[in-house]
Amino acid sequence: MNEDQQNSEIEKIANLMVHDGVSPDEQDDVKLEKYKNLIKEDCNLDDESSMKLVYETLLYRKLKNSDSGDILEKGNDFGAGFS
Repeated sequence: MNEDQQNSEIEKIANLMVHDGVSPDEQDDVKLEKYKNLIKEDCNLDDESSMKLVYETLLYRKLKNSDSGDILEKGNDFGAGFS
């Protein structure tokens, strides 16, 4: 999957999560199973790769919804460790 396809899938799943009322902080694998399976089907990925994309989608939603502060500073809030 190329970067454009990945970004498109993340945007699609993020919108679906918002529609379903799933919190960007959700960590319950049972609740996230639906999105993992959609990604698996859409992108022909294995379980592990699909779940990684689900977590990337959650991170994307957190970053997108954060205030307009410096993105490098925000990285520390998510354990990214930017310096």
